[in-house]
Amino acid sequence: MKIAYSPCPNDTFVFHALVHGLVPGTPKFDVTYADIDVTNGLAASSTELDILKISYAALPWALPEYKLVPCGGALGRGCGPLVLRAGADESTPADAAALSGKRVAVPSERSTAYLLFRLWAARSVPGGVGEIVVMPFHEIMPAVRDGRIDAGLVIHEARFTYRNYGLSQIVDLGNWWESDTGLPIPLGAILARRSLDLEQIREWIQASVAYAWQHPEASRSYVMEHAQEMDPQVAKAHIDLYVNEFTSSLGDDGFAAVTTLLERAVAEGLVPEMDVAALRS
Repeated sequence: MKIAYSPCPNDTFVFHALVHGLVPGTPKFDVTYADIDVTNGLAASSTELDILKISYAALPWALPEYKLVPCGGALGRGCGPLVLRAGADESTPADAAALSGKRVAVPSERSTAYLLFRLWAARSVPGGVGEIVVMPFHEIMPAVRDGRIDAGLVIHEARFTYRNYGLSQIVDLGNWWESDTGLPIPLGAILARRSLDLEQIREWIQASVAYAWQHPEASRSYVMEHAQEMDPQVAKAHIDLYVNEFTSSLGDDGFAAVTTLLERAVAEGLVPEMDVAALRS
């Protein structure tokens, strides 16, 4: 059976038991390690992968071939993307109206970060932003600093490093989303091909998550092998943040977060029309 997920610590921690034969009754897995932007594209175009992780924002394009597995993914709090501007002074709140008609760099147009940005901008930026420029994640902060772009949407570790570039926040989109909805941010979704037994796959993944929590040391070498020279304490913090109650089961709050995000995105024309309610069936 072919499975694809990222080499990030949360994914390797969750799937370690499953792909190493530690969950009884599972087949042998052929693993592809790929960034989520790659798997987003594969979900919309490939007919080879059986199980894969993508961004929830890419889910509407994947539904013809795949169905949402209600566990194994990533939802979180306090980990939202930031919109940054040049200038290090954060003592004066930024004016969102200053983004009207401006050029904004983003790392992907099929990501939850991008959907959150567009949903926030639709409410907060008069007339909307101007040009959206997709560029590699690592180029965004230097481009904002150097004035080649008016603002940038950043994720992950940039939350902790943006001040090194002389930048300041316009908005923390995670704070905005959580205060507006009371819900976690839907980040990564696990999909399975529609021809497979979804209930069986759910049981396998939940068993893998349970094993990971019961035997946290078992996956350490596997996690660090794929963690791209990440410090072990950073990898642990990454796992602790993204592997949580929603990983074991989406539950009511998890499904509410996913449906709210996608319903709003459909209403703004950011994703294709879809039957959001059917995700739970």
